[in-house]
Amino acid sequence: MNAPDILHSFRERFGNKIKKSRIEKSVHKIRSRNEIHRIWMLVDIDAFRDVVRHLCEKFPYPHFAVASGYDDGKNIVLIYHFSVNYESEADEIYISLHVVVPKSNPVLPTITDLIPGALVSERELQEMLGVRIDGIPDSRRLFLDKDFPKGVYPWRRDRTGPDHLVRNLHRSD
Repeated sequence: MNAPDILHSFRERFGNKIKKSRIEKSVHKIRSRNEIHRIWMLVDIDAFRDVVRHLCEKFPYPHFAVASGYDDGKNIVLIYHFSVNYESEADEIYISLHVVVPKSNPVLPTITDLIPGALVSERELQEMLGVRIDGIPDSRRLFLDKDFPKGVYPWRRDRTGPDHLVRNLHRSD
């Protein structure tokens, strides 16, 4: 499947649950192929697991790279990065699933039953952004020291962020 076909399969199956989507092409002259395709999709939080399940049905072994995220002020945006067709460098396509999690209820279901390798990234999202990953098989801290204060999330920009822990020597208060 090429990138337009892949994106079409998601749009057809999920309709307005795919809020935004696009395909980006870039040129990479160093590698053996010239064009790289990236599919970006903003997925409704209620459809997130089903979208990942659909990816697993279309491609039995999608490569999960990492989950990343950021605080946009109102919400937390999580991005799950995958690649498919990786067995042939010329056909590899990158897929990034964005899901917006409200700060008022920062909960997202785990995908570790579908993609076991997502465990480390989901634990990181819990620790660094304060998103509760519902159903995660191991929610212990992995990145932050046991003495790091609970309820403080290093990647957050709001009152739960680390600003009150950091001594800002550059300020002249």
